[in-house]
Amino acid sequence: MFVPKLLLAVILFFIGWWIATIIGKAFAQVIGALKIDHLFRSTGIDKVLERAGTHLSVGGFIGAIVKWFIIIVFLMTSLQIVGLTQVNDFLKDIVTSFVPQVLIAALVLVVGSVLAETARRILTGGAKAANVGSANMIGTTAFYAIWVFTLIIALSQLGIAPAFMQILFTGIVFMLALAGGLSFGLGGKETASRTLDRVSNNMR
Repeated sequence: MFVPKLLLAVILFFIGWWIATIIGKAFAQVIGALKIDHLFRSTGIDKVLERAGTHLSVGGFIGAIVKWFIIIVFLMTSLQIVGLTQVNDFLKDIVTSFVPQVLIAALVLVVGSVLAETARRILTGGAKAANVGSANMIGTTAFYAIWVFTLIIALSQLGIAPAFMQILFTGIVFMLALAGGLSFGLGGKETASRTLDRVSNNMR
């Protein structure tokens, strides 16, 4: 009886793989048609990912998640047919615990990247409007501070060395705060000097 069950499990798995591929491509095409990629590119996320050597494709990412989720479901069903309950339980734990954590971590990265780019633009524009000499440095410091904070949250969500991440985060925040304080202080010194000169000229 084992051989027929094995054949049925293999056939079911390959059918599931075929279905998953079709549905995954369909999701990718639908997301692509909605032009969500353009929405994220408008925030500057694509530039950040290009620096890291990665290409942004929201449709491809969501399609891949859907595809592999369906594949794992069919694989679990196939393993159940042949009686490999221990492996099936292991995959079930992955699906019910680890996969949601990965999705949350990915969402945190997306939201964090949007916030980082928005903060960079606002702070840089505000500093330039105030004639601060280190406007770009202020915006860049805020950008990387938010990105580092976002990355640490994502890694903590995945359970990757939370204690080490906390120590690393403290050190990085201290360095960024020091760099930002120095840059802002130097820029503020220049602005204050120009302001005092204007006041002095008006009093003459």
